[in-house]
Amino acid sequence: MPGNLEPLDLGIQIPYHFRCPISLDLMSDPVTISTGQTYDRTSIDSWIAMGNTTCPVTRVSLSDFTLIPNHTLRRLIQEWCVANRSNGVERIPTPKQPADPISVRSLLSQASAITGTHVSVRSRAAAIRRLRGLARDSEKNRVLIAAHNAREVLVRILFADVETTSSSSELVSESLALLVVLHMTETECEAVASDPGRVGFLTRLLFDSSIEIRVNAAALVEMVLTGSKSTDLKLVISGSDSIFEGVLDLLRNPISSRRALKIGIKAIFALCLVKQTRHLAISAGAPGILIDRLAADFDRCDTERGLATVELILSHQTGKKYARTSDLFGGSTLIDGCIPPPATAATVIRMKKMMYLRICH
Repeated sequence: MPGNLEPLDLGIQIPYHFRCPISLDLMSDPVTISTGQTYDRTSIDSWIAMGNTTCPVTRVSLSDFTLIPNHTLRRLIQEWCVANRSNGVERIPTPKQPADPISVRSLLSQASAITGTHVSVRSRAAAIRRLRGLARDSEKNRVLIAAHNAREVLVRILFADVETTSSSSELVSESLALLVVLHMTETECEAVASDPGRVGFLTRLLFDSSIEIRVNAAALVEMVLTGSKSTDLKLVISGSDSIFEGVLDLLRNPISSRRALKIGIKAIFALCLVKQTRHLAISAGAPGILIDRLAADFDRCDTERGLATVELILSHQTGKKYARTSDLFGGSTLIDGCIPPPATAATVIRMKKMMYLRICH
């Protein structure tokens, strides 16, 4: 067999130097290390992450762990893919370059700047927007951004003026959107939950004119609730004035996106885990709103979470009373007046059984 060719399972021959020496697969993101050898980024990343400090091919110790994109080789691989399209070979996409620590530090510095010649709300928001783009690209980028105290910076920016009545600023929108894709620690969650001003501001964001801000605010509510271990702090959040109404409005809104519905049900479930404030969910109309959505819009996972939420509500004394008096579970058109779609029939049957057990006990 020629030294530069190897057969694929489908009989297609692939140039040997297009294959990663580690995985032997066609490289999609070739990078060169300090020894001059080229590997696919994913493979060499895994090799280094396992604690290896030598080149896999030459066994020479690596002088550093910098990975330099091999653009020339990547373009040659793409051209080969296009030439073999008739054989079922798909063109590899041009990979997005990973974030580097220097850029991340610079962007966070720009986002944090308050004074300076070229500092403005727009320039600060633009820096956070670039960080958001990097965070969307990969989990590795998100880890790198978080490692540079990004969450602390974003919390400080987001809650810089909790007394403001205008929450739709570009800076608030961008910082909130980035914060919800970074996993906050317990300490960071409790720093938000323990500040009544921050909790109140977060609740007001649930009623913002921007649907993106409202969805991300609900996501942060759920994150802070699940990230805090203190029952007292959870109670502060779930007892915040109108917080149930704000989250439920995402579920009530007929134009809510799939993401908005998913975040809404996760947030309302997290709120209802706090037993002392479940009566607020009933006052806000949670049972009716959840049942309407359960009958049509949730996927299986969210349907289960929705059912669990209703069950939590009905386990409260006020919930039991509501079950006995509400027509939602007895004579409503949703359950008794029409035949539900096959996908929701089991949900309705389970709901009726749940209601019967709660009323009887």
